[in-house]
Amino acid sequence: MAEQNKDTRELPKIDLRPAGRGGPGMNARMNAEKPKNTLKTLSHVLKYIGSSRYILIMLILFTLLITAIDLVGPMMQQKAIDTFRIDETTGGLSVNLSQLLGYLLILGIIALVGAVFTWIQGRVSAKLSMNTVYVMREELFAKISRLPIGYTDSHKHGDIMSRMTNDVENLSTAVSQSLTSLLSAVLTLVGAFSMMLYYSPVMTLVAVVTIPLTVFVSSMLAKFMRKYFTRRQRLLGQLNGQVEEMVTGYKTVVAYGKEPEAIENFGKVSEEFRSCSISARVWGSIMGPVMNFIGNFQYVLLAAAGGYLILTGKAGMTPGKIQAMLQYSKKFTHPINMIASQYSSILTALAGAERIFAILDTPDEIDEGKKKIDISSVRGEIRFEHVDFGYVPGEPVLRDLDLSVGAGQKVAIVGATGSGKTTIVNLLTRFYEVDSGRITVDGMDITEIPKKELRQSIAIVLQDTVLFNDTIEKIIKYGNLRATDSQMRAAAHTARADSFIDRLPDGYRSELSEAGGNLSQGQRQLLSIARAVLADPRILILDEATSSVDTRTEMHIQQAMVALMQGRTSLIIAHRLSTIRDADKIVVLRDGKIAETGSHEELLAKKGEYFKLYSSQFAGIAT
Repeated sequence: MAEQNKDTRELPKIDLRPAGRGGPGMNARMNAEKPKNTLKTLSHVLKYIGSSRYILIMLILFTLLITAIDLVGPMMQQKAIDTFRIDETTGGLSVNLSQLLGYLLILGIIALVGAVFTWIQGRVSAKLSMNTVYVMREELFAKISRLPIGYTDSHKHGDIMSRMTNDVENLSTAVSQSLTSLLSAVLTLVGAFSMMLYYSPVMTLVAVVTIPLTVFVSSMLAKFMRKYFTRRQRLLGQLNGQVEEMVTGYKTVVAYGKEPEAIENFGKVSEEFRSCSISARVWGSIMGPVMNFIGNFQYVLLAAAGGYLILTGKAGMTPGKIQAMLQYSKKFTHPINMIASQYSSILTALAGAERIFAILDTPDEIDEGKKKIDISSVRGEIRFEHVDFGYVPGEPVLRDLDLSVGAGQKVAIVGATGSGKTTIVNLLTRFYEVDSGRITVDGMDITEIPKKELRQSIAIVLQDTVLFNDTIEKIIKYGNLRATDSQMRAAAHTARADSFIDRLPDGYRSELSEAGGNLSQGQRQLLSIARAVLADPRILILDEATSSVDTRTEMHIQQAMVALMQGRTSLIIAHRLSTIRDADKIVVLRDGKIAETGSHEELLAKKGEYFKLYSSQFAGIAT
């Protein structure tokens, strides 16, 4: 299809009624927090991490080696300390110097090897992180291209972009930092506990006394932390949405002098985000100190227990073994503290990941069409048979609509705002599905035609032009990527766009700014029409196509359209009734139903709905 029906307005979650010109509209607020499914989200994240299995295996291997080296250190310290002995007869201090130097040399080698392995681990972790988010971003972008039009209409565009950028970036940080920390924490926890049992089961029992306290405190703090981090991510998406709306609608804001209101609205959300972020950071920063306090309390208990064992001469306890137990107890509690310190970033990442998976888990646009058609053989005969449709269940926009358009016929659709004119286009292109009834093209139900082929047989020129940041040549060729330069120039000539293109410094190679901001509205419309001309459609839809150009340009475009519409089925949606006088049939909609049909002269003679519209539009001219 030559041009997608993109509408920057959106729909609220609870109200999908069309706003403005029949397309969906939105003034939505972000939803309140919902309960998180942490296990499901975590399993999804692990699947993406596991897609780089060889890198993951390397990361696990180096983490295992680093943990093993780290656990050997206290043992070597114990042996080095125990080379100092008190002579029982003389009471003097003796040391086995050769053993001491040997243990110190081993400790030096351990430190050097550990540093090298840690550096390698950092590189492997970064590669795993980048690979994971690369795959996720690719899938997320591809998923967005397959989403139903109704999804993008009912969600803030800025929030969708926030999921692609901020949420994915937070997950990347968590994978590169928190994943390594968690792996190391689990291995260290098991290894330290095993070494503590090896040295002294009694002191190990003293050490684990504080574990229930640690679990209780961390779980209580987590209940407070979760809601703040989830809400912060939602507010960040809302902030992005407001910025996106401000940038795209900047001229409108300035034209109506609404800068103070825009700043005030942004300030309210920004203040809410600031307050929520402070609360999230406060609760996130409390976890670490509390866990450190519990760890230090455990340290004191172990030191007292070890001193008692030495004084009583039990279990062959030595100063070196007490030092080793104290070190291993620190390593035993450190994983818990590490998880606590990483908890805020983990929560942020999981909150963002769930928002990402909310898009990835959304069902793709339904396309059950299986009957292949030859686009070049499409005649363009269209029928709406008893069609009912509403954006919200129970609130129909179209009611029992029966409409026939003959092949090659030029049919204009008019009516008051909200009567359902643009909705007809949305249903014909299958941007939305009918609630009941059916639509056929050449006698074939459009649900049986693959959407790609259906839309390739239709070209749409909208009132709101959609141009990309590219050269004029490529923008026009977007209608037919296989077109030659001569065909592209011929299309521009047909649309009367060549007159201003030739005046540009680089002609057809001139590059447009975002959304064609360096062209006038009328020039952008001419390029949009040229794109539709090049698409050479069998069915042509003009949705207020000339409403943004001056009267003289409109006259030229109308002349071009006469040639363009020859042999093609044309649906013209118009408010300016002067542009549809030569239509084969004019259909007047009122409240989702066909009020009357006929030619321009026939409808004027009836003095019905069309006559009222025409008279009200030209009353000023007559006066």
